[in-house]
Amino acid sequence: MPKSNTRFVCQSCGYDSPRWLGRCPECGEWNSFIEELIVREKAAPSAKTGVSLPSSISAPVPITEVTAQAERRLTCGIGELDRVLGGGIVPGALVLVGGDPGIGKSTLLTQAAHRIAARTPEAESGALSALYVSGEESVQQIRLRSQRLGALSERLLVVNETEIGAILHHIEAANPALVVVDSIQTTYDPALDSAPGTVSQIRSCAHALARLAKTGGPPIFLIGHVTKEGSLAGPRVLEHMVDTVLYFEGERQQAYRILRAVKNRFGSTDEIGLFEMREEGLTEVENPSAALLAERTVEASGSAVAATLEGTRPLLVEIQALVARSFLANPRRSATGIDLTRLHMLLAVLEKRLGLKLAEQDVFVNVAGGVRILEPAADLAVTMAVASNFREQPVDPTAILIGEVGLGGEVRAVSQVEKRLREAARLGFKRAILSRHNTSRLPKGLGVEIVAAGSVLDAMRAALLPARD
Repeated sequence: MPKSNTRFVCQSCGYDSPRWLGRCPECGEWNSFIEELIVREKAAPSAKTGVSLPSSISAPVPITEVTAQAERRLTCGIGELDRVLGGGIVPGALVLVGGDPGIGKSTLLTQAAHRIAARTPEAESGALSALYVSGEESVQQIRLRSQRLGALSERLLVVNETEIGAILHHIEAANPALVVVDSIQTTYDPALDSAPGTVSQIRSCAHALARLAKTGGPPIFLIGHVTKEGSLAGPRVLEHMVDTVLYFEGERQQAYRILRAVKNRFGSTDEIGLFEMREEGLTEVENPSAALLAERTVEASGSAVAATLEGTRPLLVEIQALVARSFLANPRRSATGIDLTRLHMLLAVLEKRLGLKLAEQDVFVNVAGGVRILEPAADLAVTMAVASNFREQPVDPTAILIGEVGLGGEVRAVSQVEKRLREAARLGFKRAILSRHNTSRLPKGLGVEIVAAGSVLDAMRAALLPARD
């Protein structure tokens, strides 16, 4: 007989305790413990070690006898999604997709499932190619969304189901090329006496789906909810169980959406995919740099263009800054799209090295288009945008700024400058202001004038135009 007892489990990290605690000693969350029924199977222990043995034991083999062959990836026909996944979907992969409500998670995966259903070899023989399992929407609601997206296909099956056993049965019976579970927080295992969305339920259901995918099953996409802090809801162990974790970023009021990989066992985590939300669904942005710079105002102060690198793709973005006199004891500092701590450091450099009196100014910095920049190559553009607005001198609209700023006010070199410069030349920029350490090995014929800057002061003299009357 299975032995069961109750434990109090933290819904944030999965830590369990025999009694209720106000604060989790593992992750520090308050009031996160919920009583759950824990069922343990009693297995026969080993006579030698006393440790319970599983029913089937795999045998170790020499690594030299393991067949080394590249997995054939399944491309879904959405280039931006395939790029973020590392070139396509790996057979047997378990992918977790998170994002704010209404950001477009279900829309994107519905489009991906439809395209796979329309072009896989299994579809040509009449077999089912994709299965969409929803625990939040009825099949009628999924039909209406698919009709709006133009994603109606006889080979795209939909089912409303939340019980994990029934979901596994549908997958095995249909043998699809792709499975989408929307969402993992709504699935439940009836063997556990706890509500759907709790730690034990999410862990059990995700483990069952992972076991199916890894034993010859199809790749499975899990849609996950996010908390008010922006992190994926549920235990942290969920992110460790899956092969890939994708985050959908962007503001619901803006048209652009960014898909970013924060974990990927089969590819790089530096790639991003850029989409535009339209009435007919999410469409790929083929020229992201031109789209992000389309609404740039070239005559106003406080605007500078940075050349960043997301994975293998150079991306030009507009950095906007607003500096205004503060009437507060502690002036406000706001950063959208860049790290706030990094902004504080750059403002200190401007005040100490350039003498800009920013201590009594409110400073707001924004990356236009909803893009979030992680690399420090945009430091020089941020400092020039702030200095431009503070001094009311516009930045040269034909100049691109590339460089990391150090605490001494020096402009440091960044990687893959040639790729960034070619992208800038393609979009019509004439000058490039960058670290002098990057200029020694640059080839000729890049199409832009190279301006070497050893410090932020050098960059400001080269980038800022005279003040307009």
